[in-house]
Amino acid sequence: MKVECMICPRRCLLGDGQTGFCGARKNIGGTVACDNYGKVTSLALDPIEKKPLKMFYPGAFVLSAGSYGCNMRCPFCQNHSISMPKEPLALMHVPPATLVEEALRLKPKGNIGIAYTYNEPLVGYEYVMDCARLAHSNGLKNIAVTNGNVEEGPLAELLPYIDAMNIDLKSFSSKYYEKLGGCLETVKRAISLAAGKTHVEVTNLIIPDENDSPDEMAALSTWLSEISDEIPLHVSRSFPCYKYAGRPPAKVDAVYDLAAVARKRLRHVYTGNC
Repeated sequence: MKVECMICPRRCLLGDGQTGFCGARKNIGGTVACDNYGKVTSLALDPIEKKPLKMFYPGAFVLSAGSYGCNMRCPFCQNHSISMPKEPLALMHVPPATLVEEALRLKPKGNIGIAYTYNEPLVGYEYVMDCARLAHSNGLKNIAVTNGNVEEGPLAELLPYIDAMNIDLKSFSSKYYEKLGGCLETVKRAISLAAGKTHVEVTNLIIPDENDSPDEMAALSTWLSEISDEIPLHVSRSFPCYKYAGRPPAKVDAVYDLAAVARKRLRHVYTGNC
């Protein structure tokens, strides 16, 4: 019998032993759960500004953990080797208790908690939830860096344990989101829900000739300001990567111009990678 995965709007129907589109969630004995539980591909102590978070404990560090898998297919993905792996990965077994112990050990080095990042963390929902609960009970901060392509129910259950989020709002075009394998309305709902519960910053990565029109930025920033004009927006410059490796990077002037459009509506707009 097939079982429906409830984490993202794809709602994959999975037969016994079958893995979903994300490559991380699997029907195991009639229950869909993350097959990447505790399987870590990347672990590093990062400046919090790298997430990017500008207005949440600036100057601090955060233990950043990533696994594998993603429920979108961005052709410009900077972490495609773990989000959409084509070859076997070198994996570290890091159960929640071990991750939290490492985060606590790093507190003297300025670490404030754990960031779930690098790949799409919420395809490993059960692992993130277990780690976040344990970290929270030990006085650590939890940060989720996500594409926001997550259903409202799971997100609402997780939010009480999340202290900050960076959500990637890739475009303000539903057609463009379909091209990337995501759902704009789902991401908008995630931003709205999270902004009412925790600290949220939003990233818009500028891809030349894809999502770089002033009109689109005006619509995006207007919508964001209607939630709160205090939400920080990171307007970031893209560089050629993955299937877009042969393309030019976003122009610095274009990024600055789009940031200026956003500043007409938002109080905290930052430019990244310029």
